[in-house]
Amino acid sequence: MASSSLQIPHHIAIVMDGNGRWATRRFLPRVAGHKQGVESLRRCVRACVDRGVGVLTVFAFSSENWNRPPEEVSGLMEIMVGALAREVPKLSRDGVRLHFVGERAGLSKKMVQGLVDAEEATAQNTKLVLNVCFNYGGRWDIARAAAKLAEQGAPLTEANLDRAMALAHVPDPDLLIRTGGEQRLSNFLLWQSAYAELFFSDKLWPEFDEAELDAGIAAFQLRERRFGKTSAQVTAGSDSTSDRQLA
Repeated sequence: MASSSLQIPHHIAIVMDGNGRWATRRFLPRVAGHKQGVESLRRCVRACVDRGVGVLTVFAFSSENWNRPPEEVSGLMEIMVGALAREVPKLSRDGVRLHFVGERAGLSKKMVQGLVDAEEATAQNTKLVLNVCFNYGGRWDIARAAAKLAEQGAPLTEANLDRAMALAHVPDPDLLIRTGGEQRLSNFLLWQSAYAELFFSDKLWPEFDEAELDAGIAAFQLRERRFGKTSAQVTAGSDSTSDRQLA
């Protein structure tokens, strides 16, 4: 487990990549990889709660994923419906609050109602906020926020856009992890990841475990987060904070 004496990222975001490749390598249908991916997500949520992470945001289904083979898309939808029925009571008992982030217009009425019910059932939980980005895209998020401001007649400023984003209810991610060996954002949290530390894992998502999560956290703990400042300024700021705490 990551050292408790070092800072744990408050918000971790994950691109859960590699389900299909995991299944293909085992001569299984791709949907089998997505089913196994649900198990990995369950394990990851539990690990985040244990480590004191405040927010976990995962990329479950992108707006571009509709272009995949129809049988895979259909299988993903079935998995989502089944996961909602099985996992929500467990998540609620564990103190996890669910938010589903993404465009709902193209989803079935049954699916949309399931998302609403899951959010309402977990609304009072406080141990971990779990944002599931489903039918989501970073560009969609920015365009939607801009349109919302235009409709309100509000100025198109950085602060207003930030408040109009789909993840305005949580701070920006501190650590963004992508599994599967790929090194790109793939239209995930484009606005929110401006200062996120990136960690790329070669493990396919169904193989992602507590040890690999800890590897990502350990890498984060070694980074110097400057937010545009110099190292000297960051160090001076840390010293000032320590002085204030000792005063």
